[in-house]
Amino acid sequence: ISESAIALSEKLIEIAPVPMGKAFFTNSGSEANDTAVKMLWMIHRGLGNPQRRKIISRINAYHGVTGITASMTGKDYVGAFGLPFDDFLFTDCPHHWRFANDGESELEFSDRCAVNLGALIEAEGPETIAGFVAEPVMGAGGVIPPPKGYFEAIQNVLRKYDVPLIVDEVICGFGRTGHVWGSQTYNIEPDILIASKCITAGYFPMGAIMISEFIADKLNQASEAYEEFPHGFTTAGHPVGCSIALKAIEIILERGVLDNVVNVAPYFLKRLEEFTSHPHIGEARGVGLMGALELVKDKQMKSPFPPEQPVAEQIANVASDNGLICRPIGQSIVVAPPFVITRDQIDELFNKLQTTIDQVFDSLRID
Repeated sequence: ISESAIALSEKLIEIAPVPMGKAFFTNSGSEANDTAVKMLWMIHRGLGNPQRRKIISRINAYHGVTGITASMTGKDYVGAFGLPFDDFLFTDCPHHWRFANDGESELEFSDRCAVNLGALIEAEGPETIAGFVAEPVMGAGGVIPPPKGYFEAIQNVLRKYDVPLIVDEVICGFGRTGHVWGSQTYNIEPDILIASKCITAGYFPMGAIMISEFIADKLNQASEAYEEFPHGFTTAGHPVGCSIALKAIEIILERGVLDNVVNVAPYFLKRLEEFTSHPHIGEARGVGLMGALELVKDKQMKSPFPPEQPVAEQIANVASDNGLICRPIGQSIVVAPPFVITRDQIDELFNKLQTTIDQVFDSLRID
């Protein structure tokens, strides 16, 4: 193992949102999430609970492209691969605007999500549940921040049934939400934390897993029969990647990059919210420097556009022509600018987006 890998492990443990015991490196977020599940499976099996195989994720979640992580992805397209595998379960998507009952507050909706999670665990048998996985903010699900009280309620259920919590920080980690970790933004206490993407600022493929001392001790016990955790990747923990990660983390934390996110995020979110006056934008949502606009055909009914009218894709294509990168996800347009963006550039971003939206809707015939 290289000196840079050791140094990066120590740095990650130092800046973790809760006390962590060990770090493990991979080449991507998918590999990291995959590894986390295998760790839990080995722990449960090695300590006499081989029936604890089931992983609970959330509808509309995205966690990767391997067989295991695609099985944790709550999107219809994974069916193209004959997935999910058995033992992968899904609970409610925490999108209050879309799924709340009439008059249901965010706290009430969060409580209902937690009750439903508890009911799922009871129905499957708590003795069969290996873990629960969630992003602090659903990223590829369309930038869906959790409603008020959500993670407090969910974590109470997980503690009741002794279910480990995997927090997927691949998108939120290293500053996107205005804290180093999305877990800090939403008071989440992960047993296992997944990092990737910004860990190297995108300049080297890398993923990382941090595990609590408790999980590390259990993994060591479960590994005794094999004398090791029999899992790893040839190029994981590459010294070049670890060196890049150390420098990227230094720049984010010590050269004002995270401070800039904190300073400009309120203005970014204010400009985002202005789009809700548009007759075909039902919701503006976001946190830190990640935001989304939910497109609707009928604002009062919250009805989406039909599949044959891919408005979000049209907006993204025209935006590209106008010099703006945004991402269409279902009925949403997602914007997630660089951490170094200025207020003037935020204005430029949203002015281009406004021009684009006007152009697209002027060209459409909407009944």
